[in-house]
Amino acid sequence: MLNNIGLPGLLLIAVVVLVLFGRGKISSLMGEVGKGITSFKKGISEGEEENKRDEIKHVEDVHHADLPEHADQGAHPKTELKADKDRV
Repeated sequence: MLNNIGLPGLLLIAVVVLVLFGRGKISSLMGEVGKGITSFKKGISEGEEENKRDEIKHVEDVHHADLPEHADQGAHPKTELKADKDRV
């Protein structure tokens, strides 16, 4: 049904809408639609930034949780064993 509208049909619909609602009402409606789209995009970008921050925090938490307690001293047991084998 909608495949047969074409350009003349769309122009006719636009004229009817303009006559029914008036230029001022349509203008204000389009302004509100624009504000809504802008707000939606801003919310999406803020959500993505928040997800990235949460992911980075989670990775840092997991990284710090996997470290042994003596890691702050700068010595790792496997590295010390390898160094001992090299000395022999």
